[in-house]
Amino acid sequence: MRPADPILAVLAARGLLLTQDKALPSVVGILTGESIRTSWWSHPKAHLIFSVLSELAEHPDVLFTKLLYRKDTLVHRSLWPAVLAVGSARDQWQVQGLSGDAKRLLERLDRGDGSVRAAGAPVKELEARLLATAHEIHTESGRHEKALESWHAWSGRVGCSTVQSVPHARRALEGAAVTLGAPLNSLPWQAKSVNGRVDS
Repeated sequence: MRPADPILAVLAARGLLLTQDKALPSVVGILTGESIRTSWWSHPKAHLIFSVLSELAEHPDVLFTKLLYRKDTLVHRSLWPAVLAVGSARDQWQVQGLSGDAKRLLERLDRGDGSVRAAGAPVKELEARLLATAHEIHTESGRHEKALESWHAWSGRVGCSTVQSVPHARRALEGAAVTLGAPLNSLPWQAKSVNGRVDS
């Protein structure tokens, strides 16, 4: 059995899984058997964790997005239509108060069919509001950037169709969050404030 197999089994059963969390089921917790409060990079199993996360990032049934607590959340393929519906909705919680830089970046994504490389606060804004999907890349100069993709481009690339109703999509994701043990306010449209619980 590969190290990623138990994680994929949990993800398939629950729909969602955090990369790391001190209380909720997470990739790091499954691999180490521990509740780690600091960065996993300093853990003795850091190489294993990195290897498994890299494998999961390429897995055809796994999407990484900032869904719970604005933290890296793995989403199983069964919930992709719900994420697509919510992410594409452009609801008030997504667009109200968006910075000018983030708006311009979103417009660039909307105009094209491919990914856009970017870094910094505008990327974090779009990810936290589920306005785009992104994955980390390492440039030739050694910098860390994100490759952002519009939900329209992403759905065409992976062959995902949205669900009919945004409220239905929200309920599906809320149900998965509760099943994982996360409160509803861990989700961005349910958060009472922009701060919420960011790290744990």
